[in-house]
Amino acid sequence: MAVELVKRRPFQIISVDSAQVYRGMDIGSGKPDERTLTIAPHRLIDIQDPSHPYSASEFREDVMAEIKAVLNEGDIPLLVGGSMLYFKVLRDGLADMPNADPQVRQEIEALAQKEGWETVHQKLASVDPKSAARIHPNDSQRLQRALEVFLLSGKSMTELHMEKQQSRELSNPSLPVNLVFFAIQPLVRGTLYKKIEQRFFTMLKKGLVEEVQKLYQRADLHPLLPSIKSVGYRQVWEYLDGGLDYDAMVEKSIIATRQLAKRQLTWLRSWDNLRGLSDSSAKSIDIVLNYVDSISI
Repeated sequence: MAVELVKRRPFQIISVDSAQVYRGMDIGSGKPDERTLTIAPHRLIDIQDPSHPYSASEFREDVMAEIKAVLNEGDIPLLVGGSMLYFKVLRDGLADMPNADPQVRQEIEALAQKEGWETVHQKLASVDPKSAARIHPNDSQRLQRALEVFLLSGKSMTELHMEKQQSRELSNPSLPVNLVFFAIQPLVRGTLYKKIEQRFFTMLKKGLVEEVQKLYQRADLHPLLPSIKSVGYRQVWEYLDGGLDYDAMVEKSIIATRQLAKRQLTWLRSWDNLRGLSDSSAKSIDIVLNYVDSISI
């Protein structure tokens, strides 16, 4: 849909995807192929090695620079992707949070490996019930960060956000654009799940296991990195490590993708001033183009 929009109007695509930022992670992240990139270049893909974690704060800094660059060329920034936290930090800015601490993260990971992420979720619920209610027990990355914030600061993530809002110290420099949000929201959950399953089998045919194999052979990569925790990569890595057989890997990957889709839809239900689209058909494309044309007059 985004590529079709680029063909019709002076858009430039900026990727909003926490996995597509990493080099060498192409198939599993759904990264556009070379032909597509020739037609519609994407900014903010292939900008980071998977051995180096990429944060939401780094994204905000990078995306602001890319938005300004697109505007300077006289075009319209078209932000495309499903990493909802990235959209949120762009829209709302960032509250001051403690920096990541490798030792604390290792302690949380050790607890999760010993007793499961459900235990981590329960521990978070005891100190930050609002964050625990918002974060799914299977969302290990966000669970880890929320508990880490409390362990480092003695305050919950919820408290820190409230303090910033009350003091109006939230870091949110004026944006150079007005943000307008469109979202494809499938009407039938069963249809969505079927497409997720078909999409994963297509990735396998394209060589997803071989792609992860190359990452697995690198001495500087391990399953605790955000890149390797990405949906699909985590499960294939576990398969290569002997923790899952092939069929279990496929099943867990599809289930994890469904859970990711559920979380995305939960984000969208609470998103202010969201313009919903039922699919990526010509009708939906026309809705976006009609809006652009109406504000360009």
